[in-house]
Amino acid sequence: MTRTSAAKRIRPGRIKARQRRPPRKPHRVILLVATRKGAWLFHGDAARRYWRADGPHFLGHIASHLVLDPRDQRTLLLAARTGHLGPTVLRSVDLGRAWKEASRPPAFPKAPEGQRGRVVDHTFWLTPGHPSEPNVWYAGTSPQGLFRSADAGDTWEPVAGLNDHPEYRVWMGGEQDGTPDGPQLHSIIVDPRDPAHLYVGMSSGGVHESVDGGDHWHPLIKGLEVVEQLDPSNVQFHDPHCVRLCPANPDRLYQQNHCGIYRLDRPSDQWIRIGRNMPKRVGDIGFPVVLHPRDPDTLWVFPMDGTDVWPRTSPDGKPAAYVTRNGGKTWKRLDTGLPAGQAWLTVKRQAMTNDTREPVGLYFGTTGGELWASHDEGARWTCIARHLPEIYAVEVAELR
Repeated sequence: MTRTSAAKRIRPGRIKARQRRPPRKPHRVILLVATRKGAWLFHGDAARRYWRADGPHFLGHIASHLVLDPRDQRTLLLAARTGHLGPTVLRSVDLGRAWKEASRPPAFPKAPEGQRGRVVDHTFWLTPGHPSEPNVWYAGTSPQGLFRSADAGDTWEPVAGLNDHPEYRVWMGGEQDGTPDGPQLHSIIVDPRDPAHLYVGMSSGGVHESVDGGDHWHPLIKGLEVVEQLDPSNVQFHDPHCVRLCPANPDRLYQQNHCGIYRLDRPSDQWIRIGRNMPKRVGDIGFPVVLHPRDPDTLWVFPMDGTDVWPRTSPDGKPAAYVTRNGGKTWKRLDTGLPAGQAWLTVKRQAMTNDTREPVGLYFGTTGGELWASHDEGARWTCIARHLPEIYAVEVAELR
């Protein structure tokens, strides 16, 4: 074949079109880190290998949760507690360059004279509303309370359908019940298909669902186990640590519970304990659960020692994440790059997260102030920051 005849077989127009197509620019990843002594932003490069620290913001404040609004990609809300302001929410509309306190933070209504009312100790969880409601946010507090903002976090109103529910005390128990840091409302989920379809988790108090925007609620606790010798039909004995809805299949939820790892496939209301398939020496107790953005069968957990005294540290001092890629049938250990021993890490329920890149990036923070990252779905881990205060929460902001 001559060069001329070979050249005739090439379609230069199509080649040129491919050459003109600009490469897709990856999302810029920022890690939003809330700690016991303030908040930090870590800006990643395009490869997610190098990180620039921005902070501290509000050094000395107890920062429970820092979240970017994905709808406008510039508004940050920070749930904080300070010595002089008490529990509050702080707002930035320029990615943290300037901040302003909410004019009316989440607060329970004042009790009638002579009665003892509930008082918000701190705001614990923040969730942006549905894309069709661009200024709506939800907040969960300690003690358990759900609040809604319709003005991008400046003013907050109680969701009376839950906070004033006649079964409130039956579901939640007393103020002495809940976590060592107090009872919490967390895991606020808005169904991406319907802004009126909500889920929340409560420690204690179980998982609850509303299909009418929060006016009415019912528990979702079938199939969930409780601590030995307690009654599983009693809602207040249930302690979900973290509940997540699958981005790739909104009819599926996963839960890391005080008593195992579970999956729920709607319309069923029966949770299935998929953590039974974890290695027996490790168990299926922990705090966070992280879901793949495109595969409903893939999720990651970070197990903790769940023996009788509940140490809440990596089993045997050998930390590792675990992944399942078949909905919990089998699990694989992911510990490359993590300490091989004598590393008694604790990762709290909000302190492990993911981005949506390909491959998925995973991130977690520890109560010892270490921030870890993997840009290959947990195959290899790198410590990107040390000596931070106790880390309460890690979230991802992706800027397009």
